[in-house]
Amino acid sequence: MSWLAEHPEVRTIRVAAADLNGVPRGKRIPARFADKILSEGTKFPYSVLNMDIWGEDIEDSPLVFETGDPDALLMPTERGFMPMPWLGAPSALLPIWMFHPDGRPYEGDPRQALARIVDRYKAAGLTPVVATEMEFFIIDDSGKTLRVPPSPRSGKRRTGAETLSLRALDAFDQFFTRLYDCCEQMDIPADTAISEAALGQFEINMMHQADPLKAADDAWLFKMLTKGVAREFGFAASFMAKPYDVWSGSGLHMHFSVLDAEGRNIFDNGTEAGAPALRHAVSGLLRAMPGSTLIFAPHENSYDRLVPNAHAPTGIGWAYENRTAAIRIPSSPNRARRIEHRVAGGDVNPYLMIAAILGAALNGIEDQIDPPPAFEGNAYDKQLDQLPGTWSDAIETFAECPEIKRVFSQHLIDNLVMTKRQELHYMAELTDEETVELYLDTV
Repeated sequence: MSWLAEHPEVRTIRVAAADLNGVPRGKRIPARFADKILSEGTKFPYSVLNMDIWGEDIEDSPLVFETGDPDALLMPTERGFMPMPWLGAPSALLPIWMFHPDGRPYEGDPRQALARIVDRYKAAGLTPVVATEMEFFIIDDSGKTLRVPPSPRSGKRRTGAETLSLRALDAFDQFFTRLYDCCEQMDIPADTAISEAALGQFEINMMHQADPLKAADDAWLFKMLTKGVAREFGFAASFMAKPYDVWSGSGLHMHFSVLDAEGRNIFDNGTEAGAPALRHAVSGLLRAMPGSTLIFAPHENSYDRLVPNAHAPTGIGWAYENRTAAIRIPSSPNRARRIEHRVAGGDVNPYLMIAAILGAALNGIEDQIDPPPAFEGNAYDKQLDQLPGTWSDAIETFAECPEIKRVFSQHLIDNLVMTKRQELHYMAELTDEETVELYLDTV
């Protein structure tokens, strides 16, 4: 309660958990009842974390009518209270996650799925160090056609993309200043901002941290915050994979290394090539990649991004210092030797994404199998095995992949497959315009 005691102006709190799509699901509660939430938690039906992108129940889910739609227990995460500075009235957010009434973690909760992977690393005496790169578009969605919003400074609209352009950043300086101030209030470690390759597209990097759960929290909260702050300025911020046909889409790249019990980076052996553990991790990532594609590209629109020559990988391969590769080993000081995973779109659930990557890497470290040789040159010109090319193929590959079954519980796999099959069915009824309208704010 110390945070609330220091902020007596806060009259309401939101308690929220991430569903399988990463959508926040929760309740609005008067702040005077915060003591009860902290000590007793709150209750949601299990099915709330297993809704489709429209917020509808999954029609054939055993969590709903078959079992009477029972309640689960949701307790605060270690994050605690934080402000919601994009709201008009002083409010606080309390992140929560799901347990069975007897206190056991609920396996269908995405955050619990990541905690399970973190526990596997701890049991092996290892600690992953994680950072994410958050790409998003700012969009004027007030008319029938999506456009880049006018600059709050000049009132003018940009007419072209400018990669790493200070002018493009400065045109929205008020927005970015506000966003960084809010990140500081929420303890989100936002670092460098750049303008990206598409019109109105930007990227903000998160600092590396030896706590994958906090890294996932930060990515989830950053998406929520960025959308809220953008609306303060009269435009939308969207993490949709590809809002425009003519521009490249948005990714959510992840960098990671792994420390042993003495704090040494197990990917570093004093050479640019890296240690055997790095290659073993890469092997695990490559073997799991076909099955993991549904995690990295969870929506229909995601597959518009995964096309050749569009700054997103399509082939299953790895390389040193090569941004056409799905798995890139960046140039760095030896002690900072790390892996960059470049497949995921901005529309992912960060908890599932980080769990899928770290889980597959640990599988590889445990199996000690070397990957195929790293390639050189343009990945799009290589004869590489390809990612599933359609949403339908990705769903079925995920459902049957043995590597995925080593990472996620069968319960979560079943829930996600049912969710995506239902979405696939009903998305066929939408026009292109309705698809954009659906995904623009939800993902």
